[in-house]
Amino acid sequence: MTSVALNIGDVPLAIQLALAPVFLLTGIAGMLNVMAGRLARIIDRGRLLTEHSIPQQLRAAAGMHLELQSLESRRHLASAAITACTFSALLVCTVIAGLFLEVLLQVDLKWLVGLLFTGSTVALVVGLAYFLREVHLATQTVRIGLRDPEPPPP
Repeated sequence: MTSVALNIGDVPLAIQLALAPVFLLTGIAGMLNVMAGRLARIIDRGRLLTEHSIPQQLRAAAGMHLELQSLESRRHLASAAITACTFSALLVCTVIAGLFLEVLLQVDLKWLVGLLFTGSTVALVVGLAYFLREVHLATQTVRIGLRDPEPPPP
């Protein structure tokens, strides 16, 4: 019968192995913060257009309908980006746990850790692609009108 003897030198090794994924987790958290802020602004704008006392004629305008459609598309993309990046963060947490288990239990989990890390990277790429699409849609649908300059005084 084999007993698993924990070597005190294994704990620092496990911490060293888990350090790089922790930095990745910090980066994903920052991206999630940005994405959640964009989603909140999209929802606030949609609520402003639909729930507040805007005259009925203005609500029925074609421009309002187009903006609401754009906001709905952007809301969907931002939500999908948040979901994919959150899934990526969960997989990174699983990678960290797998690295610790591999060192502490002295079992070969390299294939599992590699698979989880690859899945995390793919999920992050998908989330960033959704986010990029949402930003692109926002810049295509929002136009900032410049006012005509006032004529100089005589």
